[in-house]
Amino acid sequence: MLKRHFFLVAAAGVLALMVLAVVLRMAFAGDGESGGGGPGGPGGRAQLVSVTTASERAFSDPISVLGVARGRRSVDITSATTELITRVMFADGQTVGAGAALVELQADEEDADIIQARAAVAQAQRNYERYAELAERGIAPRVTAELAETELDTARAQLNAAEARRGDRMIRAPFAGVLGLSDVTAGTLINPGTTIATLDDISVIRVDFPVPERFVSLLSPGVPITATADAYPGQTFTGRIALIDTRIDPQTRALTARAEFANPGMRIRPGMMMRVQVEQGRRQAVAVPEAAVQYEGDGAFVYQIARNGEAATAQRMEVQAGAVSDGFVEISSGLDAGDQVVAAGLNRIQPGAAVTVGQPPAAGQTRTAQTAAPQKAAAS
Repeated sequence: MLKRHFFLVAAAGVLALMVLAVVLRMAFAGDGESGGGGPGGPGGRAQLVSVTTASERAFSDPISVLGVARGRRSVDITSATTELITRVMFADGQTVGAGAALVELQADEEDADIIQARAAVAQAQRNYERYAELAERGIAPRVTAELAETELDTARAQLNAAEARRGDRMIRAPFAGVLGLSDVTAGTLINPGTTIATLDDISVIRVDFPVPERFVSLLSPGVPITATADAYPGQTFTGRIALIDTRIDPQTRALTARAEFANPGMRIRPGMMMRVQVEQGRRQAVAVPEAAVQYEGDGAFVYQIARNGEAATAQRMEVQAGAVSDGFVEISSGLDAGDQVVAAGLNRIQPGAAVTVGQPPAAGQTRTAQTAAPQKAAAS
């Protein structure tokens, strides 16, 4: 009986201690909350933040249009006559020089004509030499030697014509380039207009693109432009405007411009869709990294660092955001060059919160998904 009462008293003591501990914890928690609103609030512990400095950068409003890539020169290799192929002297995808032999056509008659023409030249040469010697000795009239010389010239011309006809049996590359895929083989009978192979000079790529009439004043040969392709996401190709058409299309009220892009590695292929951007309205403006700007509805704001001696606070500042380029946002109003703003983690900062300045992030840091702004459509 005594043991039972002892255990009851011990249990009651333990329970009383637990209740006292809970009460003390709640009391201390209440004191902390009433003393400054938590970390980062007024009177609380300052929050460590990274900062960046607003500075001037170049911005522009690009005109974005679509164009189709073409080789600097492109041609379909064909035959002018119906003939049998006797030899194929290229491989698919081969790079060839100007004048390289590609296909030889059957040329039995042409070969026979050359043999006959050479024999005629040899006979005419012997006749001319004989009559020229006789005329020199006074045995034959001079006119006979002159007629023999004319016959020799005629025979040589006929030989040249026969050799030219034989040369037409050999189809050659008109310029240096890369051959495409081909299905022809020795023994294939081809007709006029039948494509033997395609040949493209893609060392330089041309892109013809339309530009609305109101932007004609921005175009001139030599103006630098950029282009992107779906085949290479995130990669930008740099080129220039090479030519501008002389007429504006009366239907679309657009002018066609031709851009040229260097194509090392032959990455851009003819027929590829390209998005060309022509810059306009270049200007210098105050800019901050994208991660330093937070959007709310139609507006945007940053947290500017305000210093009072050694103390610093984050003050919410409404700004007018403009163009976005290379990870930086144009600030039209609300900030001056040299102002310091919180560089990242804006969703953890309260207006007027005490902060401690840490190291800034890498330049051009992209903002998080929570602070991402809707992309503005480029003018077309």
